Amino acid sequence: MNLHAIGAIYRYEMARFFRTIFQSFLSPVISTSLYFVVFGTAIGSRIDSVEGVSYGAFIVPGLIMLAVIQQALNNAAFAIYFPRFTGTFYEVLTAPVNFLEVVAGYVGAAATKALFIGVVILGTSTLFVDISIQHPLAMVAFLLLTGISFSLFGFIIGIWAKSFEQLQLIPMLIVMPLIFLGGSFYSISMLPPLWQKITLFNPVVYLISGFRWSFFGAADVPVALSLAAICGFTALALGVIWWIFRTGWRLRS
Repeated sequence: MNLHAIGAIYRYEMARFFRTIFQSFLSPVISTSLYFVVFGTAIGSRIDSVEGVSYGAFIVPGLIMLAVIQQALNNAAFAIYFPRFTGTFYEVLTAPVNFLEVVAGYVGAAATKALFIGVVILGTSTLFVDISIQHPLAMVAFLLLTGISFSLFGFIIGIWAKSFEQLQLIPMLIVMPLIFLGGSFYSISMLPPLWQKITLFNPVVYLISGFRWSFFGAADVPVALSLAAICGFTALALGVIWWIFRTGWRLRS
């Protein structure tokens, strides 16, 4: 394993992040505050609690997942798309590094940025509601796996996209609706029976459910199933990236 190559890619990507650290820090704080004003105050005033948890606290895991998934996707997609767009990514392809080392550098940086935003949102949430984490190790595990898996997915999107429009197509039109319909701001037990069954086909439900369980000990689906879903998605994304590097699909065109 070429740790020097991984470190070089990782440091380069993180340097871009720290050049805009103020915006990166301020944006999630403002957006989280707005979510609490709109959902926590307006809707929370009409919902006393959900599964024994105050509504303001109940939406915190969903807010964190929303930000982590969005940031992981966008950071990884842009990180790989721009070198392809400018042609500098060919230098990486000709370097003596394998696909795991390239992916570790880019995905590691994207996941780090996403996790940083997640921690910022968690800290911001404590200004509005009291948060208790019943299973901190499980929370960290779900957060890490989500950040890594969606960074891998974003890496795939960055390779697939041929334009800026395509770069935003999947995150905006597919992933974001799945997040909002995946129980970010409600429990699927609140839905009619038919829609509860339909919602189970949404993969994001399992991520948010498992992550929320780590906070409150309550989940819409079994925790083991949530863990299996995120591990399976991570393995699938890594397998697709391996195939891309092996065949050169979209890498040399």
